[in-house]
Amino acid sequence: MSELDDIRSFVAVVESGGFGRAGHRLGLSKSIISRRVARLEAELGTRLLSRTTRGIAATEAGLEFKARGERILADLAEARDAVAQQAGGVVGRLRLSMPLTFGNRHVAPVLGELARRHPGLELDVEASDRYVDLIGERFDAAIRIGTLKDSSLIARRIAPIHGVILASPAYLAARGRPATPVDLAGHDCLLYTGTSNPDWTFRVGRRRVSVRPAGRLRSDSGETLLDWAKAGLGIVLLPTFIASDAIRDGALEPLLWEFPLQEHGLFVVRPPGAYVPGKVRVLIDLLVERFGGAPYWDPCQAAARERGVTLGFKPGFDTEAEDAQEDHQPA
Repeated sequence: MSELDDIRSFVAVVESGGFGRAGHRLGLSKSIISRRVARLEAELGTRLLSRTTRGIAATEAGLEFKARGERILADLAEARDAVAQQAGGVVGRLRLSMPLTFGNRHVAPVLGELARRHPGLELDVEASDRYVDLIGERFDAAIRIGTLKDSSLIARRIAPIHGVILASPAYLAARGRPATPVDLAGHDCLLYTGTSNPDWTFRVGRRRVSVRPAGRLRSDSGETLLDWAKAGLGIVLLPTFIASDAIRDGALEPLLWEFPLQEHGLFVVRPPGAYVPGKVRVLIDLLVERFGGAPYWDPCQAAARERGVTLGFKPGFDTEAEDAQEDHQPA
């Protein structure tokens, strides 16, 4: 097992770029990590790491050994999973990151079911809208909403995420109903600040039209925007997973049906590697079971179909380039 510990430490040093960071990742001191790598180099009779102006980097031999070492560690994890499943289920600790509002509203009940199905599985869940470093912070997986950037992480798309333009009946009675996206310029809009792209993007015919909403009320909380909209303070863009109850009970009315907003996705992302750990696989399977297809939080779907419109459009429907983003809907 000491050899496996040495390999695990070496892989962590290469991935994190330093002995101290690798120690933090593995919960060990810098000196222990350094001794393990030195022992590994002595046994192999070659240098695996070199120092550069940017920090620690693997040599050519180190890169080759890292690739083979990762396969060894993956095979060990797969063997453990196989034995655990034969013994009665998935075991171990699943460290998961999930968005705050979506996680609390929709994922938490799923995780409760996951815990009931797998009594040997430990759950360590961070519910926050901050962007976590899966590898550096030792998360097994993260649930993310948006359009993912290219990265080495492995992503599984679970369900579509739709946004909808909304206002209260009181606001519409006082200010009127916008007929086109351009009409939003004459309205008070409630602004979500948790994104680097503040525009609201619609499909108008075969083209995308982006509108920059304006208003005096801003928040990085989708729940706060929901409350303001219900109070008649303005027009808001919210994901249906936040707005569904308010739509069902008539507190908010969907607007601009004929001009669909861009569709985003619900994803599970995990660190790179061909092998999917059993604890991550059962999470993905249960999320697909609960959220796959047309999600239950989309009460707008039936109404949209009745009007002959699509609730959301996917990037790339026209010839304009789509910038890859990882901005979240209000969550």
